[in-house]
Amino acid sequence: MTTLLITGGAGFIGSHVVRKMVMDHPDYRVLNLDQLTYAGNLENLKDIEDRPNYQFIRGDIVNEPFLEELFGRHQIDSVIHLAAESHVDRSIANPTAFINTNIVGTVNLLNACRQSWDGKKGKLFHHISTDEVYGSLGSEGLFREETPYDPRSPYSASKASSDHLVRAYHHTYGLPIVISNCSNNYGPNQFPEKLIPLAINNILHMKPIPIYGKGENVRDWLYVKDHATAIDLIFHQGTQGRTYNIGGLNEWKNIDLIRLLCRIMDQKLNREPGISEGLITFVKDRAGHDLRYAIDSTRIQNELGWKPLLTFEQGLTRTVDWYLENEEWMRRITSGAYQSYYDQQYGNR
Repeated sequence: MTTLLITGGAGFIGSHVVRKMVMDHPDYRVLNLDQLTYAGNLENLKDIEDRPNYQFIRGDIVNEPFLEELFGRHQIDSVIHLAAESHVDRSIANPTAFINTNIVGTVNLLNACRQSWDGKKGKLFHHISTDEVYGSLGSEGLFREETPYDPRSPYSASKASSDHLVRAYHHTYGLPIVISNCSNNYGPNQFPEKLIPLAINNILHMKPIPIYGKGENVRDWLYVKDHATAIDLIFHQGTQGRTYNIGGLNEWKNIDLIRLLCRIMDQKLNREPGISEGLITFVKDRAGHDLRYAIDSTRIQNELGWKPLLTFEQGLTRTVDWYLENEEWMRRITSGAYQSYYDQQYGNR
């Protein structure tokens, strides 16, 4: 039985990847490694926690001795690495945390793989990264796999560093790797510090919806389940040493996205049209705010046959429905109600 380690598997994207691997590949033993920080939530995986091929392990990838023991005990064959600090605003406030997790933690994982695998066949390290490593686009153009790196925030700089290290271990030590860089994800289970769930929560409670600057920054939006499908394809069919860009083909200005979301919410909540839009509040722009991101997904489409299945309007409507049906989840996660339970059950590492 193949043993697959997924780091950050209790987080937003990670939980969808864990579920897909557990459900679609019952011949895999899937280990979910997560530190259970504020963004990690095991309730995201309640529906699979009793599956015989699934196991949760609490631990920190910055703890190198822990990783050495973990690899020795479980004989891990492959890694899908999602564990990361990911919120740009938090990286501006505390860059050191991003250096530790995203750079040091990734190096620790690479070392554990190198030492454990030692040239053995049938191994793979799949590193999940972001389009933000490429920097900022003007009004035209797309990020391609060959686009030079130009990170603009502590978050994107830490992810760029981890990408370079993964490639360096491939070229220097022959470690089998693939890398994927994705655009902005959205969908069920996302922690409400990010734009879409934050706006949904604020609209629900008639609170101001903060929009940076004039809301003219453009992002390419990728539904999280489409992303999980792409990761599955790259993991199983991607060419070792290659990078694959994953984009949703959905470019939206922030202000246009929020106005669409407001219209959907007014309809779902039976409010008068325009009520939610009146909550929009423009705030001081983020420091170093990149103007536009947009991904060219030609490689993964041509080589692996992937394309997003949902339009943005379809995905956004499904996302709104999920949050409205899971208000208690939102209340508990925003209050931090899970943390003391996790510390008691798994230990506060």
